[in-house]
Amino acid sequence: MRAIIVKTPGGPGALEASDVPVPVPGPGQVRIAVAAAAVNPVDAVTRSGVLADAGLMPPFGSRPAVGIGWDVAGTVDAAGAGMSRFAAGDEVIGLKDRLDVPLGTYAEAVVLDADAVAPAPRSVTPAEASTIPLNGLTALQALDLLDLPPGGTLLVTGAAGAVGGYAVELAAHRGLHVVAAASASDEALVRGLGAEMFVPRGVHLGDAVRSLVPGGVDGALDAALLSVTALDAVRNAGAFVAVSGGPATPVPLRGITVHNVWIRADAAQLAHLSTLVDKGHLTPRVADALPLAEAVKAHERLEAEALRGRLVLLP
Repeated sequence: MRAIIVKTPGGPGALEASDVPVPVPGPGQVRIAVAAAAVNPVDAVTRSGVLADAGLMPPFGSRPAVGIGWDVAGTVDAAGAGMSRFAAGDEVIGLKDRLDVPLGTYAEAVVLDADAVAPAPRSVTPAEASTIPLNGLTALQALDLLDLPPGGTLLVTGAAGAVGGYAVELAAHRGLHVVAAASASDEALVRGLGAEMFVPRGVHLGDAVRSLVPGGVDGALDAALLSVTALDAVRNAGAFVAVSGGPATPVPLRGITVHNVWIRADAAQLAHLSTLVDKGHLTPRVADALPLAEAVKAHERLEAEALRGRLVLLP
């Protein structure tokens, strides 16, 4: 079967289309015939070697090739021993949350543990469904870390992006009052997702948020990686979540509780997200769909364009 792999880290051209053996599911696993695989920034930093250089995965060369891709929507076509939750023909979504694997979701088939798989939403296309796992779980798990009660105030930076957009919708569904920070041209979009208040890019974020919420918001979900700039908008003893580590994680000034969200696959949470999609509470957004063979082009666009929604590869 065809799959996209990386042998030597580098730019988009490091992505190689290769013929690889069809993977075989072991106990507690399913094989998914991939209908769609979303393209995420983590795929680019894996491909480039940034994550290996940061010590988040072994150096390239420790295995013959590294698989690329986290998100998948498709159909179960084989199940391992003892598998009772899924059977051939089930339409599913799933998340491959390990970085150092020989095969990712940029492939014609992928094997995942059952606890990383859930039924796909029935109301959207596979391309749309493939944008849910990584970005939806990141937003959901970040909100769980913030643990704000209904009626609380939340700043979401990068609110028009894939993670930020899901965060706005999920937060509004929880009864939070959302302040969205995004480009001025995205105001209508994020308000449509449930944001009650809006701050355009280019203003002083802390001052602008505090003019809307005196004293500062109860929490911030920093999808745009603004770090201390977003922290300044949070009240004393509030809460803050950064969606990546490193310099995007600020010092916990003024008694603010600071978290990183280190994403993990979770079948129950994936199933919850699917249900929210089918009920109209969560809106998948696809920027464009390309053939799997155009993975290099997809990564070039990922790095060059300000996308709204995710690019998706279709085997």
